[in-house]
Amino acid sequence: MTRGKRIQSTAQLEVRLLREGITESVHSAQAMICDDRGRILLCAGNAEAATFARSVLKPFQALAVTTTGTLERFSLTDRDLAIVCSSHKGTIEQVRQVFNILWRADIEPTALQCPTPEGKKSPLQYNCSGKHAGMLAVCQQRGFPLTSYLQYNHPIQQLILGKIAELLQIPAEEFIPARDDCGAPTYYMPLRQLAWLYAQLASGNSLDMERVSRAMTHHPTMVAGDGEFDTELMRLTEGEIISKSGAEGVQCMGRVGEGVGLAIKVTDGAKRAKYAIAIHILQQMGWITPSVAETLSETYITLGRYKRLDVTGELSML
Repeated sequence: MTRGKRIQSTAQLEVRLLREGITESVHSAQAMICDDRGRILLCAGNAEAATFARSVLKPFQALAVTTTGTLERFSLTDRDLAIVCSSHKGTIEQVRQVFNILWRADIEPTALQCPTPEGKKSPLQYNCSGKHAGMLAVCQQRGFPLTSYLQYNHPIQQLILGKIAELLQIPAEEFIPARDDCGAPTYYMPLRQLAWLYAQLASGNSLDMERVSRAMTHHPTMVAGDGEFDTELMRLTEGEIISKSGAEGVQCMGRVGEGVGLAIKVTDGAKRAKYAIAIHILQQMGWITPSVAETLSETYITLGRYKRLDVTGELSML
């Protein structure tokens, strides 16, 4: 995945779960900060670490919607675009937004090929349904087949892969694909590439990505939901930070207007650890104020009356 000279590594980050001050569990993690030219600015852990991108890829899958005239063709709004980027909670408001995309594109909800959540009645309620609705809308706009839209060789998936490959300046053939839990393709990628993507998303250098960024930061409730890390961080920072969570301990963020991106991977996939690390790094970088850090810590560092998370380690230059 990394060509040329091998990149050195630095000390990794550690997250300890403390129960009344005594270590009960330990998580390790890697993190990378890049600029919008792909240069590594700071690193913690293995500089060549890679992971499946999972849901942090959604803002870039959404570029298929912004670059094909699909928004204009079906009169879709920034709220619609935000739900395309989302890993939502399946609230009534969020489900209605997904349905709005399909309704405007004249597509039946039965065309969705993401799963129906356990105990629910419709795939509209699945947390990736917005992404799937966006893909289907592009298919409708371009005249692509709807029934096979999740296949690797389908035109919509090739369009998305081409956009990502263009941003990373590498051939599409170099990407290693696999199925995400929702059935859509995801890719095994170095953290550097994920940080680079988020640096570009946050840079404002592309009108299409600027629209995705604006949709996410202006409608954070659509991206995740009340009480969820991404929503609360974007709300508290008033659009200064883009944040997107992925499964198995993946978290990405970008500093809006500065062209700097951050990618985190917790080795054992623990969700609680990635949020603690994110707060730790955001404080180290000065991206959040002490009051924002305190508010986030009340939920994501202090885990009840008797236990809390403690992060050790710092990002450093290679």
